[in-house]
Amino acid sequence: MNTPPAREVRDESAQEAPARLEHPWLGRLLFGLTLVIALSHLYFNTFSTLSEIWTSALHFGLFGLLCALAVPMCQAAQPSRQRLVLLLDILLGLAALGCALYLIAFEDALYDRGVRFSTADWVVSIVALGLVLEFARRTTGWFIPALCLVALTYVAWWGQYVGGVFNFPGLSWETVLFRSYMGGEGMLGSIARISWSYVFMFILFGAFLVRSGAGDFIIELARCAAGRFVGGPGFVAVFASGLMGSVSGSSVANTVSTGVITIPMMRKAGFPARFAAGVEAAASTGGQLMPPVMGAGAFIMASYTQVSYLSIIGIAALPALLYFISVAMFVRIEAKRSHAHQLADEDAPGILTVLKGGWHYLLPLVVLVAALIYGFTPTYAAGIAILSVVAASWLSKTPMTFRAILEALSLGTRNMITTAILLMTVGLIVNVVSTTGIGNVFSLMIADWAGGSLLITLVLIAVASLVLGMGLPVTAAYIVLGTLSAPALYGLMAQDQLIDLLMNGQLPEQAKAIFMLAAPDQLAALNAPMDAASARELLSVVPDNFRTQLYEQALSPHTLTMLLVAAHMVIFWLSQDSNVTPPVCLTAFAAAAIAETPQMRTGFTAWKIAKGLYIIPLLFVWSPLITGSALDMVTVFVFAAFGIYAIIAGLEGYLEHELPWWLRLGMFPIGALMLWPHGHLTLDLLGLVIFMAVLLWSYRLGRHSAPALANAQTE
Repeated sequence: MNTPPAREVRDESAQEAPARLEHPWLGRLLFGLTLVIALSHLYFNTFSTLSEIWTSALHFGLFGLLCALAVPMCQAAQPSRQRLVLLLDILLGLAALGCALYLIAFEDALYDRGVRFSTADWVVSIVALGLVLEFARRTTGWFIPALCLVALTYVAWWGQYVGGVFNFPGLSWETVLFRSYMGGEGMLGSIARISWSYVFMFILFGAFLVRSGAGDFIIELARCAAGRFVGGPGFVAVFASGLMGSVSGSSVANTVSTGVITIPMMRKAGFPARFAAGVEAAASTGGQLMPPVMGAGAFIMASYTQVSYLSIIGIAALPALLYFISVAMFVRIEAKRSHAHQLADEDAPGILTVLKGGWHYLLPLVVLVAALIYGFTPTYAAGIAILSVVAASWLSKTPMTFRAILEALSLGTRNMITTAILLMTVGLIVNVVSTTGIGNVFSLMIADWAGGSLLITLVLIAVASLVLGMGLPVTAAYIVLGTLSAPALYGLMAQDQLIDLLMNGQLPEQAKAIFMLAAPDQLAALNAPMDAASARELLSVVPDNFRTQLYEQALSPHTLTMLLVAAHMVIFWLSQDSNVTPPVCLTAFAAAAIAETPQMRTGFTAWKIAKGLYIIPLLFVWSPLITGSALDMVTVFVFAAFGIYAIIAGLEGYLEHELPWWLRLGMFPIGALMLWPHGHLTLDLLGLVIFMAVLLWSYRLGRHSAPALANAQTE
């Protein structure tokens, strides 16, 4: 099954030039280049014995060349200017490839000279940095290149003139250039390695799925599964965006691929146009939260936390499902309020018919998960899954031909352009943060501003993520914010765990030894329970440089690891808010363009519907949703779902029928009762019983008013 061009998965900020892609000879050249890049990266991730820095250099050179050819330096109307721009782009692309080949050829010579730059080293390093910043400007705008320039000049020049904690004595430009390019750090460092390995393989896997026809199958399956319910088209948007997002990992790609179908369907069913666009934007944002791809976030999180990729996607599954349920609750309420009707389609096949005709599209996902569980690395598992896509297509009536395979390789490479350039550029910022130690300073400042309050810390991180999201794509915002603030959030979460142990009088003996060094007169107090204020006062006497050791002695390695994952998961979720939060909400703007609604008003609607982005991360911090046992996680999940439903009812003033003002206000404490981490199952059950009673009352009221409404509409 051929996927229509309008439904291709594209990266968030891709600015490919259609004229170049369709050019008689340049289009064929770009197609051939994308195949070379795809095959070379498959080789890098399977049989290659090249060093990581050489592979990262080739990754930069090849994608630099592709970016230069596919994304013009500027738009030119006159043919003569177009040819000039094309010539300059060809030269810049070849220069990027030349910089990569130079590093491979002369790396040993550089170390033989004692890492002293020759003239050629200076030229190549400066050109490489200039090129990656220029390519970032083309694909993501001016903000990231400007931020990189500020960071690099801070290290080499103006940092020494800054007073206070941000003072940095400075490094020579030779050292800065070496650490940024020639030394295998910066743009060729760990973030670049994630780019050419995990991220590329999974984006390629998603492209193969889409090209094989899985995108059509996902939308058709969603229509059959949810389309026949009241408000079904809205549920189709949620269901389809979740499934599509699990392989594309791009919120804008989700919006343009599924929204062109779901938004008109929702409008036809009776949903307001702005609400339809908001639902699609909010649901598509969840695509970056849904395993296995998660917009490259899962791979970066695994690298930061040293927790396996399989564990990361396992932890992320329940929260992602909870988010989509929260969006579906908005759909249900609006469907009842707008009296949305079912879209009868007599010719539509049943769900069993759709599954019978497309069950083979699900096999690659099963193969991927099975390969990960068996123990293959994520890159090998993705490679096996890609082969399984081709094999599974031969079980359908439209098997992938050799041409289709080539098109899938080309599509995956094109979808990777912006992500590859973005990750290599952000590597420069991460390198500056690690070189200067500014991340530790920033974490200490957050802890100081918050006064030790975990809630205030979360608010500060949420504000910072929104500000960063105005200029950075979601993945870049997560990398920068995670580098700067994850240590502070992790430390406060570990501190809360330690205070609980002190309050219960359960501090391990090895941890008491550290207290004995810091405050020997308080040792007797450690053997008995205490209140929270006393525990905080006792902990305050432990010097900051002993805190890490104290956490390691008091808490188990598993607990500390899960707290670190929870801290990064909070930051990753909060980094998504720029997709749906004005003034910069690209996903909402894309949905508004399809629905033909005002952009900003659509953005605010999407922001309201995506409230799960702010509520669910609180559960990561104060509940065992991702850190507890299986029973604990399921229990929190169930009560959280109803708690969020109650809060949404309060926001909307509606359930199955309009709620009176006093009951609308009452929904907030009822929802909080089920969400609050009080640790008492009885209170959770009490909140659930009250909410279900209100829901049943509202349902009966809605049923009684339905005949009268139908008669009024008939008349």
